[in-house]
Amino acid sequence: MASSRQIHIRPSAGVWTARAGGALIAESERALELIEGSYPPVLYFPREDTALALLQQSETVTLCPHKGHATYFDIVTPAGRIADAVWSYERPRQPMGAIAGLVAFYPDKVSLSQR
Repeated sequence: MASSRQIHIRPSAGVWTARAGGALIAESERALELIEGSYPPVLYFPREDTALALLQQSETVTLCPHKGHATYFDIVTPAGRIADAVWSYERPRQPMGAIAGLVAFYPDKVSLSQR
């Protein structure tokens, strides 16, 4: 789909789920996989396939020289708050436009699984 230097974005096969705090946060067969150098692949989920009511934007913002500014979200469930567990590039730098508005999850804060 897109590549920039050592960054590649492609559709991910199967149905992916993200769970945290006893809740299903996202489920999608339209997830994109971003591969960046030697880092582990990162899954990006469409917002339409994400329980946005469980996300609350935090004050955290980071800058990636290749992707741009990322905004962060806490996951809020009846089990509690998981700080900065989710991020999104609202207006990524080109050619990373494929991930614009999608959300990604830290695998140490959210359980990701594929079927």
